[in-house]
Amino acid sequence: ASPGGGTGTGGHTGPAGHAGDDGHDGRHGHDAPGAAREMALSGHATPAGADHADHADTSSPAERRAADLRRRLTVSAVLTLPVLALSMIPPLQFPGWQWVALVLTLPVVTWGAWPFHTSAARAARHGASTMDTLVSIGVTAATLWSLWAITLGGAGEIGMRMDVQLIPVLGGHVGTPELYFEVAAVVTTFLLAGRYAESRSRRRAGDALRSLLELGAKDVARVTLDDAGNRTETRVPVEALAVGELFAVRPGEKVATDGVVVEGTSALDTSLLTGEPVPVDVGPGTDVVGATVNTSGNLLVRATRVGEETTLAQIGRLVTQAQTGKAPVQRLADRISAVFVPVVLVLALATLVVWLLLGNPVQSAFTAAVAVLIIACPCALGLATPTALLVGTGRAAQLGIVIKGPEILESTRQVDTMVLDKTGTVTEGRMELADVLAPSSAPTRHVVGAAADTGVDALRAQVLNLAGAAESGSEHPIARAITEAASAGGRPLPRATDFSNHAGRGVSATIDDGGTARQVLVGRPTWLAEQGVRGVGPEDQVTRAHRHAESDGATAVAVAWDAEARGVLTLRDQIKTTSAEAIVQLKELGITPYLLTGDNRAAAEHVAAEVGIDKANVIAEVLPEEKLDVVRRLQDEGKVVGMVGDGVNDAAALAQAGQRGLGLAMGTGTDVAIEASDITLVRGDLRSAPTAIQISRRTLRIIKQNLFWAFAYNVAAIPLAALGLLNPMIAGAAMAASSVIVVGNSLRLRRAA
Repeated sequence: ASPGGGTGTGGHTGPAGHAGDDGHDGRHGHDAPGAAREMALSGHATPAGADHADHADTSSPAERRAADLRRRLTVSAVLTLPVLALSMIPPLQFPGWQWVALVLTLPVVTWGAWPFHTSAARAARHGASTMDTLVSIGVTAATLWSLWAITLGGAGEIGMRMDVQLIPVLGGHVGTPELYFEVAAVVTTFLLAGRYAESRSRRRAGDALRSLLELGAKDVARVTLDDAGNRTETRVPVEALAVGELFAVRPGEKVATDGVVVEGTSALDTSLLTGEPVPVDVGPGTDVVGATVNTSGNLLVRATRVGEETTLAQIGRLVTQAQTGKAPVQRLADRISAVFVPVVLVLALATLVVWLLLGNPVQSAFTAAVAVLIIACPCALGLATPTALLVGTGRAAQLGIVIKGPEILESTRQVDTMVLDKTGTVTEGRMELADVLAPSSAPTRHVVGAAADTGVDALRAQVLNLAGAAESGSEHPIARAITEAASAGGRPLPRATDFSNHAGRGVSATIDDGGTARQVLVGRPTWLAEQGVRGVGPEDQVTRAHRHAESDGATAVAVAWDAEARGVLTLRDQIKTTSAEAIVQLKELGITPYLLTGDNRAAAEHVAAEVGIDKANVIAEVLPEEKLDVVRRLQDEGKVVGMVGDGVNDAAALAQAGQRGLGLAMGTGTDVAIEASDITLVRGDLRSAPTAIQISRRTLRIIKQNLFWAFAYNVAAIPLAALGLLNPMIAGAAMAASSVIVVGNSLRLRRAA
């Protein structure tokens, strides 16, 4: 009853004959369990989409940062446009235009560029240099030079015009110094635009924990007993519940907190935590976990852990620790800047010294040195990552893939191992009828299609038909699977009366079989034997068929009528039709797939064999909290691990995978898994995993190409600056050319995958 264990489709404490499913209590039409589960689990395809982050609390630090960048970008863009026009179009240069440009530029290069200045200062305190260092130095140099030029250098005279000449006369640049207001303003605005676009695509910190906490019950029916044993129920917030207190859990309700059952029997839907599709039987003395859903009977539970000590809270802490412990990926641009910035500073100083040694005027020497600093600040650097990311993620979104940030792309480059959660990722996460076995008629196994049109013999058809009718009174997933298979193609089911659930054993009902009333029993062979049914001894064919099916990882129930065992129904969590193809694609990318599950080994190895995963790479019977340890162990072995999962129980492991690899969540899963992951596969199709890897790797290549072009034009122009051949026209042309190249290169991603 504790989460995880191998009691899902293989252990069969309840499922094996779902005999233990209290879903067989005759509550026809009792939709509460389904409704409760829908409330807990549904609706996640939308959050997985691009708008998921927008649902975050607007007061979160990430949202406040994005809003701050948006304000700085808007104001800077409005002020930069007229500065650019005045500087680059001489006919617009009215008397005093340069002072207007100064007034418009100062807010941009101070308030607008403040994030770059503060970041550069922080890096300098640690003796490092980053892209922001380069930006801050370039913008500051252009601004300070222009301030000197306009106040002391003669460029502030009313009526001064800044002619656009492509090649100034060498050594003759002694008169009116050039102004670089537009360079400083444009670089700041472009970089703010890139930084804002990037902030919108990054993960919202804290969303995973908020989503996780929302999964728990909000209030609880606290039960008090007086001396006479009379019971009083009071509805209180779940936070008011204390250890040792009793609380009631009705059908369809969530268990408020971790506890132990004192009274009542039921089946709990633990899929939210364990990921396994088959409810777990509980009764007096059974431990239960908060946030699981009671599917049928009434329970009285004594709280054993509350608040921060519950299983749900512990999973939340694991997620938070894994996320906050994630070392930031050092950006490629920063690595380049770490080398580029010192080199540029040395070149600028060398330019100044050489010009002075050659006997040039001090103003000309300073002009050339400052020009080196200015041209070295590439405006396209701010567009290199965001434009590729936006186009790449846009293309991915068209294919049902959401990539959450630029740092994630580097993680895809070296991924060599992919851990796949079984239930809901490789499989459908719901039980379906797999086989109808009627040993007394024909000992050979047959895969079931529609009983009426696949050549299944009459006895098999009758076994399925009568079992489906008997199970029609139950809401249990196994019962629903049998009933749906029996009524496939619109076939009517016989009328069932006297339905009865036998907790922990099976169900019985009287079925009208063509005018003959038959007492039909569906459940475990041991229970059928207790009811006087013949043919269910240890060595009888039905019992052996039942035992063989369970040893093969299936869930099995025996069917009997007229006190005679007639056959066995086997059910499995059906494998998604695209899973095998996805495994092939992963292997083609050089990635080794692993299968991870809380289910029993027989069921896990059956699924692995069907989709093409090596038996040695199957990790089964893993508790939810152990999934993180599995990922960490693989990482400690030197593997770069990606993980695909869909449940709350996968969230911590997904976050851990993202720390040194990649976490991918199925969009059909829970918000917690989605938020803890790096990439969301919206369509729930496992083939999206290799596609996501391909697009991410291609986007990373484009980013690297963009960074080359962002620097190339500027690096090429540095010699011109050192020789005194630079003016605002060349600086502007270099910025425009590199920006166009970067954007055009990014647009190639629209054809990716």
